[in-house]
Amino acid sequence: QVRLVESGGGLVQAGGSLRLSCAASGGTFSEYAMAWCRQAAGKEREFVAAISWSSINTYYADFAKGRFTISRDNAKNMVYLQMNSLQPEDTAVYYCAGRHGAAATIHGNYDYWGQGTQVTVSS
Repeated sequence: QVRLVESGGGLVQAGGSLRLSCAASGGTFSEYAMAWCRQAAGKEREFVAAISWSSINTYYADFAKGRFTISRDNAKNMVYLQMNSLQPEDTAVYYCAGRHGAAATIHGNYDYWGQGTQVTVSS
């Protein structure tokens, strides 16, 4: 059973940065494509970014392009999301997700999920 634990969320002012981390355990991490998704209050969960097992391929939602960077360290079983130029509309619970095989840009295609970490951006 794969377990994912996010950390790094918090309160930040508009224009600021945060780095989210996700620690994976219970599986062969290098076999999984990983992603970050988010869910704002009252809204549906949405895809943010994904990365292939080898880190060769990365994918971003349009709102994340140029501001967010996903990365992973297979030696440490970690995946990260660097978020810059944060805006109030980025306020949400951010989830780490994993799946066997190719990275996907649809959150419903991920099998394993963390409990989420809250990101709040004040104006």
